[in-house]
Amino acid sequence: MNKELSVPLTSTTAPATKLAAWQRTAGIVLVGSAFVAVCAHIALPLVFTPVPLTLQPFAVLVLGLLLGPRLAAATLAAYLAEGALGLPVFAPSATIMGGMAHLFGPTGGYLLAYPAAAALISFLWRRSKRGFAAAALSAAAGDLFFLVCGGAWLAVLTHASLQSTLGFAVWPFLPGDALKVAAAAGIAVGFQRLRRRSA
Repeated sequence: MNKELSVPLTSTTAPATKLAAWQRTAGIVLVGSAFVAVCAHIALPLVFTPVPLTLQPFAVLVLGLLLGPRLAAATLAAYLAEGALGLPVFAPSATIMGGMAHLFGPTGGYLLAYPAAAALISFLWRRSKRGFAAAALSAAAGDLFFLVCGGAWLAVLTHASLQSTLGFAVWPFLPGDALKVAAAAGIAVGFQRLRRRSA
């Protein structure tokens, strides 16, 4: 009798657990990509560069620190897919109407680097001692990664020199990105402490 009852319980519980885990993962991906989209629309156009100043990099840093490498990369990949399909998730632009054009436009290098940058941040953070300095260094490494990718993409697109590219694709964003790195690291450390207290 017990054996007969245990078979259907085991067979139905495992798929239910997998479904719940899948739903949770899908929910995190959707909420995370929405967070990036909201931050992308907090934008300030700059007259000397086609790259606007946005909170989008901050969202990437936060997700990289809070999520595992695969989930962080998947969340940013989902964000790019949403934008490629034409959803209004990218930073507003006066010259680009949206969709795939954003991925091949002046900011394409930054955007396409986001999944790898988020995974890199997560990988480094999870192999550290998990303090504020480690979180900041992990976030800074990811930030530097997508700045370099964005600058390289823009240099190829505009045929600009290295000095010119650094002048309108990297240097103007370093002060703001330093603040974003510090803020993201503070959030990660605070979240970690909350989890320890609730455990």
